[in-house]
Amino acid sequence: MSPEPRPPRPASVTEASARRPGPSPQPAPDAALAQAGRVPTLAVLMGLLMTSSTPFLAGLLQGQTQNLGRNVLYTCLTVFLLGMVWRGSVWAWRLTVGFSMVAGLLVFIVGMLAGSVAWQGWLVSGAGLVYLLLGTALVGTASIRAFLNSRWAARTQGRVGSRT
Repeated sequence: MSPEPRPPRPASVTEASARRPGPSPQPAPDAALAQAGRVPTLAVLMGLLMTSSTPFLAGLLQGQTQNLGRNVLYTCLTVFLLGMVWRGSVWAWRLTVGFSMVAGLLVFIVGMLAGSVAWQGWLVSGAGLVYLLLGTALVGTASIRAFLNSRWAARTQGRVGSRT
């Protein structure tokens, strides 16, 4: 007694999901919504950059120059990653969302532990919440998603156009 084989999935469904440039299959982005998402996307990316570089810059203003090269490298890599998100890279978007969620949780927990000893720990917890909110905004805000989807579509069409 062998089980009956399942009918194959239609090729159009499989091919459409494989060709989709964004992280989830969605219809083509609305041009007006995508244009409205330009400023919020820039604000979220700049917020992530400022939240990431604030400890380094605050230490630099206080005269702390140890690990200067490493901190400059981290800041440059952050600028590169966020720039790639702005240009329409799906992998950079995924890394950015993942990093902001993991960093947000870790920073929040460390801040809560430090907050039991000193009030500055609560500021650190606030930074963790900022990471979490900005990462969530990249995923859950409709205008930002429409803007990034339009960037992904333009980037994919540019690749297809250059191959032909």
